[in-house]
Amino acid sequence: MSAIEDHPLRYKLANELHARPFPSLVAPCRAVFLAVKQARNAVGRDRSADRAHLLDLLDRHGTAHPQPGATHFFGQIGKHRLKWESHTEFVTYTVFLDGLGERPFDPKDFDVFPADWLAKAPGVRMTSALIRVETRDDDDDALATKIADWFVPESLAVSAVLDDSAVVAGDFRIDAAGHTRFAIFARPDTGERRVGRVVQRVAEIETYKTMSMLGLARARELSGKMGELDDELSALVSSLSNEEMAGEATLRALLSISAELEKLVAQTAFRFGATGAYEALVNQRIEVMREERFKGRQTLAEFMMRRFDPAMRTVKATERRLAQLAERAIRAGDLLRTRVDVARQAQNQELLESMDARADLQLRLQKTVEGLSVVAISYYAVSLVSYLAYPLAEPLGLSKGLLMAVLTLPVVGLVWLLVHRLRKEFEK
Repeated sequence: MSAIEDHPLRYKLANELHARPFPSLVAPCRAVFLAVKQARNAVGRDRSADRAHLLDLLDRHGTAHPQPGATHFFGQIGKHRLKWESHTEFVTYTVFLDGLGERPFDPKDFDVFPADWLAKAPGVRMTSALIRVETRDDDDDALATKIADWFVPESLAVSAVLDDSAVVAGDFRIDAAGHTRFAIFARPDTGERRVGRVVQRVAEIETYKTMSMLGLARARELSGKMGELDDELSALVSSLSNEEMAGEATLRALLSISAELEKLVAQTAFRFGATGAYEALVNQRIEVMREERFKGRQTLAEFMMRRFDPAMRTVKATERRLAQLAERAIRAGDLLRTRVDVARQAQNQELLESMDARADLQLRLQKTVEGLSVVAISYYAVSLVSYLAYPLAEPLGLSKGLLMAVLTLPVVGLVWLLVHRLRKEFEK
């Protein structure tokens, strides 16, 4: 078979599908999760700082570095395993610990991240979680009691997942140590990779849920400003019917509102778009868990429907309202443009009428001047012809006065005819 050249990105794109494998976990175990987001916008994110922070942690344990430009890493740090992932806006660290520790959700587990290393993080903590994985027995009543002791009942979500191979529980609250808690109870026959997938999905749900809530905070910030712009725009549209309102002043006000709206649209486009993407990921991660109700408790999907979905609807409503305001500003601009065009046409009509009046006046003046011109030219012409005809006056027996009288009418007639023909030529 003849050789064929590969696309330069063929292997890179194929490997991307396998770049983030699920961990293999054996119950009982624990997981410590941390998501860090740089304070600046995603456009200005310094990925080299995130990588340097990871390498600092690896160097403390003598662990080999990932490949340059890598967006994920899985390796050993001491007696624990670390999974690092770089996303569009944030990076995540997940450390897997064997066994269950001295007490459930012990804040000491988070000490796997050194305090001085955390202080040098190139960003802020978006979320952190302690995940406890136990072996599930057949006593669901005892399991329900344990869950009730660990979590706040009012916001607790519990469900059996992946064909009842595990039970997932969490209340999505931040405890006194600053972490969110999740408990996973896996049946003894549940495979290591399935346990790892459940842990990974729980961490992703918490992360994407937190990141999507940034859109709600942005929407609330915009609420007051959009209300002011809405009032200004409504008042401006109402003033368009006021003939006394100057078009220039209205145009300046409209330009100010339109510029502010475009600025808001540009500032929020990425955040609202990212919020929609994160929301879809949250719902997709919950869907693939194939939830079933456990002991009458609300499922993760029901928790999101009651607590998370209203926040996302608020974000979408704010995004639509902002887009509608921008469209209203465009329509107001069209109305103002129409008003200005009509006023301009009226001004043009008045100008044309004044030009017609001036042309008529000029024509009358021209005719008047034409008569005067004939008289003036005839005066000088008669004088010149008289000088030429004086020698003939005596032989003809005419006086000079009579000679001039005889010559005046023919000269005036010729001058008038000449001026009249010239005017006709110009009018053509």
